[in-house]
Amino acid sequence: MEERRRINHQIRIAQVMVIDEDGTQLGLMSPEEGRRIAQGKGLDLVEVAPNARPPVCRIMDYGRFRYEQRKRTKKQHQTQTKIIKLRPKTDPHDLETKLRHARRFLEGGDRVRFVVRMRGRERAVTDRWITQLNELTAQLEDVGVMAGRPQLEGGGVTTTVEPKKIPTEAAAKPKPPPKSRPPKGDKAAAAAPAAEALDDDDLDDEDDLDDDLDDDDAEDSIEAEAEG
Repeated sequence: MEERRRINHQIRIAQVMVIDEDGTQLGLMSPEEGRRIAQGKGLDLVEVAPNARPPVCRIMDYGRFRYEQRKRTKKQHQTQTKIIKLRPKTDPHDLETKLRHARRFLEGGDRVRFVVRMRGRERAVTDRWITQLNELTAQLEDVGVMAGRPQLEGGGVTTTVEPKKIPTEAAAKPKPPPKSRPPKGDKAAAAAPAAEALDDDDLDDEDDLDDDLDDDDAEDSIEAEAEG
């Protein structure tokens, strides 16, 4: 859970110990004075140790601080497997609801396992349900990746969708083309045509599913199983 801190005008106490953005201790002062120093640098005054005596405030970019905090929290997130159960006769409205749940789970870093439970003659047309599962998961391809093809399991068809990994800012940034060194001396004229020619060429283990599913609950149940 993201930790909230008091910043700028929210800090209402007589005196605070102020630390600069580079870690230099600026000493005791009023929050107003600390805020003026921070604003002069285009930064914020943030209360980092409210229980200290006196409270400690630091000058920093609070927006950047919160971004890093959320990134750390996301890294610490323990992936879970969310199970979404369907029936061959699930109506379109319920299907849209389940898709919204699946999208939210994937965006939160969890994997989603779809389970289509079949009974009686429904098992004679499993290819149809496999096709429907493929069509269903295709609607989540912007946030998830199928871990494998749909499979027959325990009287039904199942498939798992893994959350799509978002590339880091450094990885997503295209690399600049290598710089060519200019030719020296008399070799410059001879190298010029060659330079022109280069242009534009260049599931974790989880508990087994119950074999029996109550008819009334099967269509609307959304369960979550935590992985170790």
